[in-house]
Amino acid sequence: MNIFSFISLIKMIYRNKPDIDKIQKMGLLAVKIGQVHALRIDFLDENTCIELSKLYRTNTPVRSEDVLKNVDRSKFSHIDDSPLATASVGQVYRAKLLTGEEVVIKIIKSNFKKQFEKDVKAVKRLFKFAIFFYPKLARVFNPIGILEHIEDYTLRELDLRNEIEGQDILKEIYEKNIELFDLSKLAFPKIYKELSSENIMVSEYIPGKTFDEILDTEMKYEDLLLLFKLHGFFMFNIGTFHGDIHPGNLMTCCGKIYYVDTGAIGYVSEKLSHGLLNFFDALSQYDYDNCAKSLNDMAEISIHDGKFEKFRIKFNDLYSDFKGKSVKEVSLTKKMMQTIKLGVNCGMSFEKGMFSIIKSLMFLDGMVLRCNPDAVLLEDMRMFIKEFRKEI
Repeated sequence: MNIFSFISLIKMIYRNKPDIDKIQKMGLLAVKIGQVHALRIDFLDENTCIELSKLYRTNTPVRSEDVLKNVDRSKFSHIDDSPLATASVGQVYRAKLLTGEEVVIKIIKSNFKKQFEKDVKAVKRLFKFAIFFYPKLARVFNPIGILEHIEDYTLRELDLRNEIEGQDILKEIYEKNIELFDLSKLAFPKIYKELSSENIMVSEYIPGKTFDEILDTEMKYEDLLLLFKLHGFFMFNIGTFHGDIHPGNLMTCCGKIYYVDTGAIGYVSEKLSHGLLNFFDALSQYDYDNCAKSLNDMAEISIHDGKFEKFRIKFNDLYSDFKGKSVKEVSLTKKMMQTIKLGVNCGMSFEKGMFSIIKSLMFLDGMVLRCNPDAVLLEDMRMFIKEFRKEI
């Protein structure tokens, strides 16, 4: 990606005319930037976000003979000729082991790493140039921070051993806490580590559907609330969680929710995770003064006296239209992004992990918008928030 293709990409996104095929041809970094912007309903047109969200599930497949050439077929009695699914970095094939188990083989499509790192370096130089002339950009939007976030989780995606490690981390938390908190509806597909490597991962075939496949049709809103309960426990009580919980990375089967694609793990401090729980507890009760206080308490750099009072008043103004509103009427994503922006403009500063939390909430908000747009999400979250506080 050079400066001209980057400018072309930004024009497409900000002029509300994204061309999904063209973005994919620009390379992996362009796809990842498009995916991040799909979450930015706080300043992009809703239809643009919906179009960009296709980048999570619409990807150009690579010829199977090229993808499968490095697979040791002697370990399998059968491998499908056509991919079951295609993602931005990999393709997935159904197969059967010699021992009869139904599995899927996930394969990195090609050597993206070198070109991706080159593209990141070029765009980072462009951002540094822009910040030199407009320093406020770094505080309000922090484009280099977001780019580094994209770089980190994408490079982790390109090494499937990180997905195995991520599942091990989450499963260990699950096993330590299953007797303390009801995590019985959460599950993980078995990974065959002895058959897996940096570019190939073999895991159990789950005969279910992704959330993305059923959100607009047969998805039950109660299952989304169950997802919030499970994911919220990891976020608010532990501070370690699935860092890329978009609907393509969640499956439902036999009454359970399966976490897949666990290469990106989010980490936040106890101060931030517990602070956000206090914030959402107050927000679910429309106690805006306590919301403002909780946000300030969790900041790495907080504000005081007149600065805080100014923030508190502006916070109440920002949420004046929020009480009792459905996700269709007022976007939680939009409010949260506006809230962080307001805090930063008033002098607060937050740890890097904040974006991982906001990203998770964006996914949840977006899924509810597709499944049950008339839901008043914050009110429905109250019962789980009380459970999280009880455990803490």
